[in-house]
Amino acid sequence: MKITDAKVFVGGPGKNYVTLKVMTDQGVYGLGDASLNNRETLPAAYLNDYLIPNLIGRDPRNSEDLWQYFYRGAYFRRGPIAMAAFGAVDMALWDIKAKLAGMPLYQLFGGKSRDGALVYAHATGSDLEDLMNSIAHYQALGYKAVRVQCGIPGMPTASYGVADKGLSDKQFITDFSGIVPKEEIWDTDKYMRFMPDALAQIRDRFGPDLKILHDVHHRLLPREAAQFAKAVEPVGLFWLEDPTPADDQDALKLLRQHSTVPIAIGEVFNSIWDCKQLIENELIDFIRVAVTYAGGITHVKRIVDLCALHHVRTGFHGAPSHSPISMAAQAHLNAWAPNFGIQEYLVLGTPECDALFPSKHRLEQGMMIVSDEPGLGVDFDENEAKQYSYKPGSHPVVRLEDGTLWNY
Repeated sequence: MKITDAKVFVGGPGKNYVTLKVMTDQGVYGLGDASLNNRETLPAAYLNDYLIPNLIGRDPRNSEDLWQYFYRGAYFRRGPIAMAAFGAVDMALWDIKAKLAGMPLYQLFGGKSRDGALVYAHATGSDLEDLMNSIAHYQALGYKAVRVQCGIPGMPTASYGVADKGLSDKQFITDFSGIVPKEEIWDTDKYMRFMPDALAQIRDRFGPDLKILHDVHHRLLPREAAQFAKAVEPVGLFWLEDPTPADDQDALKLLRQHSTVPIAIGEVFNSIWDCKQLIENELIDFIRVAVTYAGGITHVKRIVDLCALHHVRTGFHGAPSHSPISMAAQAHLNAWAPNFGIQEYLVLGTPECDALFPSKHRLEQGMMIVSDEPGLGVDFDENEAKQYSYKPGSHPVVRLEDGTLWNY
């Protein structure tokens, strides 16, 4: 069996999905996702210029050897661009293998560990009452877990994960007006004074059963993160996400010394080497890597296995920039992983998206139910894809009130 061709498509309904389709001489094809948010053209070029020419003529069943070939053979290793491209190839090869076996992908990992995987939605509000209404909306839809982000009184611009007041799309923060990013203002003191009490009010309103998650998005220094985690302990958060940048991984020890709040980190990690120290020293409770950014199924499965040895559960990244292909790959890993925790899930199911990526994966009462179709269980309609193309966009950048550039 040989790979005969591979194509890259960039674009989608309101997104710049980077979709890889790998074809074989037996008519079986596989799909992968290389969508690197706001840098989409770069993994697409990596695939077209370097990886695809080295795929043609190879046996797609040898996914392990091909992963090592691209990773070790590149010499300059890792990084989000390369790992997203490797991830797309790896997903496509696993898709092909599972289709050849006539099985859903999770069966190749060892079968299901659960019938459904808990997911969480994003509730946001320009103020606390607006946020409460958003939480109630998702709870009424059956979600048992909700990430909560709130506008901060007195903050000059919207805080992380909160759309400006009046905007209808509260879920997707890419600005497609151009490649130059907007600038937001951050004030740590205002955030530290407001958010602990806001989280306590949310708990009082919705009771003990709702799983509440909150994302600081790298905005606090280590001492501030420890102080904040200690202050919100009574809330009983399901997790506190990215309380401080994880570049200095020893800094997480300070947080552990002062609080037992569960910590989730890793959505910007690209390899097992980025998170190895945090996992082995048990400085986190949930790993947030994504199958796309972290090099595909082959590599992420290794991360999951390492986590299982150190009481760390999965909480894969699932922002709206991830295509249904990567979300399908993660759905299969979630069905299998013995140390599964939760899956971030932003509703992808618009009619346009469903037409581009037909799938039988489904959401029921806050749980992701994986499809039993062979392979990844998601397809790609090339005719639908013809109406989409790349559109430049950007995330904001963040400054303090005095103009100092801060962590996004």
